[in-house]
Amino acid sequence: MSGKPTVQDSSWKLEDAKARFSEVVRRAHSEGPQRVTVRGRDSVVVISTEELERLTKAAPKKPFLEFMEGLGLDRLDLEREADRGRDIDL
Repeated sequence: MSGKPTVQDSSWKLEDAKARFSEVVRRAHSEGPQRVTVRGRDSVVVISTEELERLTKAAPKKPFLEFMEGLGLDRLDLEREADRGRDIDL
């Protein structure tokens, strides 16, 4: 096999994946995700831990103040009228 693997190269029937699991894992590291099919339909994908970490990496969290400053609220007209409410009779 030369060059980039094709979809067919990275797709395994369940029984083949079970029998050659070491190769499935090796290919997941060297060639990318390996699909495992059950009854001809995609069932699971074997990926390297590096790929999993890349896919599930959380976005860096901003401090609340920095988040609020980034909203651009200073461009809004947020001035209130000097309203004292309504008169009521008690």
